[in-house]
This record gives sequence, structure tokens and C-alpha cells, in this order.
Amino acid sequence: MRMRARRVPGRTSQAPFRLTRLLPANMKLLPPDNLSENAEFFSLLTSSYKRLVGSSLTPADREPSWLYHEAPFAVVAHNIEPDPRFIYANKTAQICFEYSWNEFTTLPSRLSAEAVERTERQRLLDAVSRNGFVTGYRGIRIAKSGRRFWIENGVVWQLLGVDGACRGQAAMFPSWRDVGL
Repeated sequence: MRMRARRVPGRTSQAPFRLTRLLPANMKLLPPDNLSENAEFFSLLTSSYKRLVGSSLTPADREPSWLYHEAPFAVVAHNIEPDPRFIYANKTAQICFEYSWNEFTTLPSRLSAEAVERTERQRLLDAVSRNGFVTGYRGIRIAKSGRRFWIENGVVWQLLGVDGACRGQAAMFPSWRDVGL
């Protein structure tokens, strides 16, 4: 695994991002809101990236719809459940992994890697938890069809609220290629 990491001072506890709503009458949990073009979630993604990595994830004039529909790079994010589940995948990521929005957002993120690659993936996520972000990541992932591919030049970062609490982790990768090519 090739990566660079830096520690981020001032990180605090892992309070969950508000990804579920409660029904007042019976307190039953509902599925998460669709975050594909959610302005609050877009702000969390982009402000965390800017604060931790030190550069902008998107050009200044772009909005959530651009990141979701038009960005030429893949962006995915998962929550902080014990077995994290994807909560966001832009169209580029959906094409790369061959999952629809509904399929992606029900998928435990560990399943984006084959079983033999999951230990390496977990090491990466642990480094991101310790240091705030990792750049230059390269790793093998698996698409819905079973196609294996390298993600390259990836950046993985903590989703930190303005209060410093972790809401999840996100990844951006501008390039990928099938294994064996």
C-alpha cells in the first residue's frame, strides 16, 4: 500500500452524522435521506476535504448536482456504523463499481474489496482514522460484476463536522484501471 498520511490536531469523538430520521409516534428508524444532491452533505464533504487535505475537492462555483452528476472523478462515502455502509456514491463511482444509487447505499463498504484485500483496506481506514486523511492511495476493488480494478491516486479523508466530530469517511479517486491491463 502506497500512501501518505498526516495527523490532524484537534479531532474529537465520533458523533454520528444525522443520517436517519425518527418518527415521533413510534420512534422507528427510517432509511437515510438521499444525499446525492444534499447541500448539507456536500458542505460536509467539501469542507472536510479542504480543512484536512488543504485543497478544494471541487471548483469554487460547483454545486452538489455537479459533484453527483458531472464530476470526472469518483467520490464515495460511508458512515460510522460498526460495519460501515456506503451513504454516498457519485455517478462516476456508480459507473466504476457497476452499482445503482439504491444498491450502493445499502452496501457495506467492506464489500467494495475482495475478501483477500480487506485487511489492506482496513489498514488504510485505520490510518485515516488516526491521521485525518491519506493521499496517494492505490488499491484493488471489485465491481458488482466481479470485475477487479485498481483505484489510483486516491485521497481518503475523515468527514468532520464543524464541531470536529467524525461523521464518516470519504474517498476520491481520479483514475482506475482493470486488473491485468
